[in-house]
Amino acid sequence: MDWLFLIEVVLSGLGSGALFALTGIAFVLIYKATKVINLAVGEMLMLCAYFFFGLTTALALPVWLAIILTVIGGGVLGGVVERALIRPMLGESPISVFMVTVGLSSVLIGFVELVWGGDPRTLPNFLPTKPVFIGDAYVSPKIAVCFVVASLLIAGFLLVFRKWRGGVALRATAADQGAAFSCGINVPAVFSISWIVAGMATAVSGILIGSIGGISPSMGVFGLTVLVAVIVGGLDSIAGVLVAG
Repeated sequence: MDWLFLIEVVLSGLGSGALFALTGIAFVLIYKATKVINLAVGEMLMLCAYFFFGLTTALALPVWLAIILTVIGGGVLGGVVERALIRPMLGESPISVFMVTVGLSSVLIGFVELVWGGDPRTLPNFLPTKPVFIGDAYVSPKIAVCFVVASLLIAGFLLVFRKWRGGVALRATAADQGAAFSCGINVPAVFSISWIVAGMATAVSGILIGSIGGISPSMGVFGLTVLVAVIVGGLDSIAGVLVAG
């Protein structure tokens, strides 16, 4: 057996798994708060990647500023979707809400194709290109950077939602919405926060994934792949989706 090749494949897999886990957080946060499986996570990720592309090419903004604006845009997208489409559906059957997210994914794909066309695009090359070696094992520099960024963000999510009052409110709402409401927790606000943070997570994932393989209207399929890891790890467990990813 070629052990060096095996180690390189494992390291590459860990980098990809970190992106799975980061995207999976969007599924988990929304499901924990609202019990909604958002099938449009992949398309939200795609739209954010195209938004970043537009900021850096059409507007020629610096990459660092485009990243900040894209993350903010992802949060706005999540908040608008929750307020305009999901909140009016509260109390309806789960399958009805699920189908709304299916329709949303189609709308986002159509919007991207209308604005940017259906051809694949390449994001500006802002990630390092210097080879990364762990011992004798080679790791793609893009994969290495994505692994570090995704790991730091995931650790931040875990810390914030354990220590921040909003995280406590989210866990309380996930456990029992009625009890949380009776304790004075603003449950609708928790719903909005979960969608906003999930939108920001998809924005970061979209930028990282697009920087590795480019962007296209079909890149939303990545969200369905991530959903497999989310189901394995648990739809309501951030730590579980980290391990599963």
